[in-house]
Amino acid sequence: EMASLRRLPDRRMEACERLKMKVGHSSTIRVKHNIYSVHSRLIGERIEVRLYADHLDIWYGQKRLDTLPRLRGEEKAHINYRHIIDWLIRKPGAFNHYRYRHALYPTHRFRMAYDLLTAEEPDRGHKQYLKLLYMAAYENESAVDVALDQLLRTRQEITAKTVKTLLSQKTKVR
Repeated sequence: EMASLRRLPDRRMEACERLKMKVGHSSTIRVKHNIYSVHSRLIGERIEVRLYADHLDIWYGQKRLDTLPRLRGEEKAHINYRHIIDWLIRKPGAFNHYRYRHALYPTHRFRMAYDLLTAEEPDRGHKQYLKLLYMAAYENESAVDVALDQLLRTRQEITAKTVKTLLSQKTKVR
């Protein structure tokens, strides 16, 4: 067996591949032919991506900001609405033309709410929806989902204000 063994490498092999890249204007990075979203505060910044077999770590400076699952194959996307909601709130018109808009509906109730809002107000419904998505990102996604379910079942008007009222009522009960 000793005769068939090769010499060890001169230096230790890394467990990951390190990539330096700049975050694009849509808060995304392209890693090995796949698209990943990162937090919108990183738009235009240079980051380091540490690419492992099953995940990738996003580093900015000396701090790890996020861990994302690694996508298999090519031309796939991993978009987290929490990463881009701040950017979308500032530029609500971008929502209608966002390439990965399907990732901005956390549950089917969010999609139903969006469809109702845009049917009632074609020009402004998406702004109201973004407010709901913002609440989901910064308060409680499941609570917003439950509130949307209640509003959809009772056929009440869906607005950020009515959802906020329902959320505050649930908090007072507990």
